[in-house]
Amino acid sequence: QVQLVESGGGLVQAGNSLKLSCAASGNTFRMYTMGWFRQAPRKEREFVGATSWSGVTYYADSVKGRFTISRDNAKDTVYLQMNSLKPEDTAVYYCAADLNSLPVKWSTWGQGTQVTVSS
Repeated sequence: QVQLVESGGGLVQAGNSLKLSCAASGNTFRMYTMGWFRQAPRKEREFVGATSWSGVTYYADSVKGRFTISRDNAKDTVYLQMNSLKPEDTAVYYCAADLNSLPVKWSTWGQGTQVTVSS
């Protein structure tokens, strides 16, 4: 089972960009579907997007066209490029991993990284 560590969070002004990274341990990273989630204060955690082991990606409607997920299997890392950020994107961002291609319950989670978008 992989272990996940997110990085790249911070404070950014609305309209700007930020790129998050999620580094995985272990040598089976390429087999995992990798997902990004976020949780804003006083809200439930929500799905942001995911990438399959083959690189197929899918996104929540709220971020489609602004966020891009990519993965580098040689570096055991998945990325979340966030453009045109809005104050409502403020949240703790988590990456997750699962061996299922369309996970319902993700098996492994990172510790999260805070993203704050100022208006």
